[in-house]
Parts: sequence; C-alpha cells; structure tokens
Amino acid sequence: MSEHAQNLQLKEIPLDQSNVPTYDVDQVLGDLNTAHLVLDGQVYTLRKTRQNKLILTK
Repeated sequence: MSEHAQNLQLKEIPLDQSNVPTYDVDQVLGDLNTAHLVLDGQVYTLRKTRQNKLILTK
C-alpha cells in the first residue's frame, strides 16, 4: 500500500443539501494525479489531465 493510500483521510466538502458525498479531486488523486477505482472486480483508472479535465478509463 502506498504512503498516499495509508495517509488518505478524505474530508467531505459540503456542497449542497443532497446526501451525496463530495470530495476534492486533488486530495483523492494525490501527487500522481491518478487513482485506481475497483467496481465488481474491474479496475478503472481516474486521472487528471494537464488541461484540468478528468478521464475515467477501464
């Protein structure tokens, strides 16, 4: 497990009155601007581009 993953303590950002959790992308992605997400055993890669856009790929 990376040091970033071990130290990751996401803080929810109050955005609106909905119950949807909201997190700062820079905090989730860390210095590498990349994170892996797992859904039903499938690994997805979320990354931030130089143009400050998010790309999710399988």
